[in-house]
Amino acid sequence: MPVLKTKIKYYRDKNNIKQSELAELVGVRRETIIHLEGGKYNPSLKLAMDIAKIFGVAVEELFEFEE
Repeated sequence: MPVLKTKIKYYRDKNNIKQSELAELVGVRRETIIHLEGGKYNPSLKLAMDIAKIFGVAVEELFEFEE
């Protein structure tokens, strides 16, 4: 079964953005960002696009499925 992998933490670190700051920018709770980074939550398409827009990357660059 494919697993959704994310590079949110990488881009947060690269852009010096805290989890709480990213959460506020995209309108979710910090816990949501924690769960996304930990692979425990799959984002809605809107949330994935909003996060990608913050970092100026394509959704496919931020999220990918691995077997």
